[in-house]
Amino acid sequence: MSASVTVAIVGRPNVGKSTLFNRLVGRKIAIVDDTPGVTRDRREGLGRIGDLTFTLVDTAGYEDANDDSLEARMRRQTEIAIVEADVILFMIDARAGLTPTDEHFARLLRKADKEIHVIGNKAEGRAAEAGLVEAYALGFGEAIPLSAEHGLGLADLYSIISQAVDKADEAKAAAAEAEFDYDMVQKPAVDVDVNEEEGEDQAGDTAPLRWNPNRYLNVAIVGRPNAGKSTLINRMVGEERLLTGPEAGITRDSIMVPWEWEGRVINLVDTAGIRRKSRVQQKLEKLSVSDSLRSIQYAEIVVLLLDATIPFEKQDLALADLVEREGRAMVIAVNKWDLIQDKNAKILELRAECERLLPQLRGIPLVTMSGLQGRNIDKLMKAIFEIERTWNVKIRTAKLNRWLAAMIEHHPPPAVSGRRLKLRYMTQAKTRPPSFIVFASRPDALPKAYQRYIVNGIRQDFNLPGTPIRLWVRGGKNPYVDDDGK
Repeated sequence: MSASVTVAIVGRPNVGKSTLFNRLVGRKIAIVDDTPGVTRDRREGLGRIGDLTFTLVDTAGYEDANDDSLEARMRRQTEIAIVEADVILFMIDARAGLTPTDEHFARLLRKADKEIHVIGNKAEGRAAEAGLVEAYALGFGEAIPLSAEHGLGLADLYSIISQAVDKADEAKAAAAEAEFDYDMVQKPAVDVDVNEEEGEDQAGDTAPLRWNPNRYLNVAIVGRPNAGKSTLINRMVGEERLLTGPEAGITRDSIMVPWEWEGRVINLVDTAGIRRKSRVQQKLEKLSVSDSLRSIQYAEIVVLLLDATIPFEKQDLALADLVEREGRAMVIAVNKWDLIQDKNAKILELRAECERLLPQLRGIPLVTMSGLQGRNIDKLMKAIFEIERTWNVKIRTAKLNRWLAAMIEHHPPPAVSGRRLKLRYMTQAKTRPPSFIVFASRPDALPKAYQRYIVNGIRQDFNLPGTPIRLWVRGGKNPYVDDDGK
């Protein structure tokens, strides 16, 4: 049973909202810590209880603060979640009982005209009984005793959400019945993508392999703190979806924001700024950095966002190297371009620095932009789609071996211990990233320099700029040559 029902978890800081969120989505994707105010942005996920599925929203702790403060901007994100929700789970700490913040928040929720249920978290044991009784004073009826940490009380949540799902299904069916025109029934057109299973049998030397360019694309935005990652995503989606401000390190959780560009769904992932490891001391920042690094592993395309005023810092290069080692496709975006005076000289300098400092990603796309002003977002998306195609490329085996023969003729492998190495056969093992296997007479003796010669040749001759390339050397014979060499 499922429906388009949105359930928001709200409450003051440190009552266990993110813990319940993680339990209902079935994964520890929201950072949980004893420090109050860990969650800052609102995070969405697919919640499940039994046979129910629903959209679940985790929110920042609600605090009364000045309009210009970080807490006030966090509060506005929570208010947006309340407006968009169908059901609100107002969470209190049953052990601590009601606080003035809870009572103030309850007065605001009454004006929302939403279905509201009080959740008394941390209700295991007798210490919570007094707090559950006090919850009647909020005016939302009996509080539901629950332990997000231990999974107690989920049956009552199931009952609440199932009723909301039934109402949504009935409303949806009534609306569909009212709008249905029986005289306008048509057979739907069927679009057939003849290139979806494209492979080596297709004409041409390179082709995508089982790659559908209409599927969703996971794009992670990474960089140092205060590079403008959240501001860029807000400009792309056209709303203040993520918390921004002049303070460095605002983002803590990695937040996925679905967005449609030219008919394709792009899952933009905002990440916490990653500082040098030696500077990361606090536990909470370590959790945020770990979450950002995990986002790189799950991404398909990574946008490394640089600050145009201080580009290619040591940490930027470390992040680029990490993305390459993870095998992700990458685009370098130079943000805050509006602050640069001599743009022509600066772009020449940046491209030269990029080639010098990142030789393992020679030809990587580099886009200058301004996230604050929304400049060159179209160029960024064009670069993302181009590097995705390169990341998915498949080179025909016959073409590879003709090319390998020419490379060997131009520059033969060196002799090791008086015996010349023989490269017998080459094939592409997989895509994403393009990975190749070379079969050699003595694989352990093939120098790293010669392997780089082959990788650089593949990148240049088959037009694979900027994407990671993997090369494995194996022992064995050419399967298409007999033992006598014929």
